[in-house]
Amino acid sequence: MLENQIELKEEIQGQWDRYKTQMPPISEAYEALSNAAYAGGTIDPKTKRLMAMTAATAHGCRACILYQADEALKLGATKAEFLECIGVAVSLGGTMAAGQATRLIGYLEEKGVC
Repeated sequence: MLENQIELKEEIQGQWDRYKTQMPPISEAYEALSNAAYAGGTIDPKTKRLMAMTAATAHGCRACILYQADEALKLGATKAEFLECIGVAVSLGGTMAAGQATRLIGYLEEKGVC
């Protein structure tokens, strides 16, 4: 059986939550930076999340791929937007990004998007 991406995301989130309780100053600084980076501005928050997901796919960060995809979904990202972002990620990252794109497709299938 293939790895369940929703369960993986929840496991990673739980581990991060445990870290945050043990290192509040660092986690608070990180959260402040993240909140500022993804806030609305010239570029809307959904597009910023899709950009981050694309970069994570090209770079191969499974936690980032799943987290950013989930945040983009919450902000209304569509199947077509995800598929175009996968194309950009594969263009940038080649075979390694294509391998990570399968994780993203699996997650979107589990969420009922693809």
